[in-house]
Amino acid sequence: MLEKIQELKKLLSRKKNIIITTHINPDGDAVGSSLALYHFLKKLHKNAKVITPNQHPAFLNWAPGCSKILIFDKNKEKAKSLIAKSDVIFTLDFNDLKRCGDLGEQINSNKHKIVMIDHHQSPSDYANITFSYPKISSTCELIFKIIKRISDINLIDKDISTCIYLGMMTDTGSFQYNGVNSETHSILSFLMDKGVDHSKIYNNIYNSNNLSRIRILGLALNSLKIIKEANTTYMTLGKNQLINSGYKKGDTEGLVNYGLSLKNIDFTAIFIEDVDEEKIVKISFRSKSMFQCDEFAKKFFNGGGHKNAAGGKYVGTVDDAVERFKKSLNNFNF
Repeated sequence: MLEKIQELKKLLSRKKNIIITTHINPDGDAVGSSLALYHFLKKLHKNAKVITPNQHPAFLNWAPGCSKILIFDKNKEKAKSLIAKSDVIFTLDFNDLKRCGDLGEQINSNKHKIVMIDHHQSPSDYANITFSYPKISSTCELIFKIIKRISDINLIDKDISTCIYLGMMTDTGSFQYNGVNSETHSILSFLMDKGVDHSKIYNNIYNSNNLSRIRILGLALNSLKIIKEANTTYMTLGKNQLINSGYKKGDTEGLVNYGLSLKNIDFTAIFIEDVDEEKIVKISFRSKSMFQCDEFAKKFFNGGGHKNAAGGKYVGTVDDAVERFKKSLNNFNF
């Protein structure tokens, strides 16, 4: 990492106009890492701006600096102008420009340096400087490590710490996944010494639900099926169910984890029919122990992610997606 840090320090010493972006449907790690880097670059007197491909869930609105995020699909001309004038673009929490949709085309069509900071498997080769570390628990943890090496660690104030803690907490399932280690907890200790209110962050994320989310959770749990011979569960949500429940962005976030909470279950999935597109089913996978759900997602559902948390997509109906899932369980080497 040291050589790349030196490259990045040289780049930042020369360049002023900086764009920070992340993937479609930004989650806690995407928003947290983007805002943490934004606050840090502002301290270095850089002209930084965060642009996300589309709107983040409302339960992230409290994050420090969130109101300053420019949403690409709502402000395309302004975003394109800022990208065209930028010297450097940081792409956070994804490793392929396809993951940020139309915004990726804008990033690829302008003359600027690109810095990738990510922790997912199999990065594509689009960046000038690549920080790709799949064994690190979250992009926010990686941001902390990079800031620590670039500059004085004391530049990490309460706002930066809060943003980093947000991403670390949400991307580790509140610190339960395998990527969490002693160094992760050492970083958490530092962040809390900076004044992070961990209880407030948890409540903002997990205890501020819309009524629609609770209704949708009930529907998901009611659909839960168990495949005993594979130690697997799955749930389904149809488009009409979501619409009739008053669906809002973020309402299905984390629901997949309930399927993994049962005794003797090692693998789970939730199949969610897309509200905006016809015959698109989005799938989230979670697993325990050594089950590599990222490999499963990649092999059967054109997806990927991490060993214990991954996603995929199916073109067709929810019922067809479930049938493919069941057959795939028989063809996967557990």
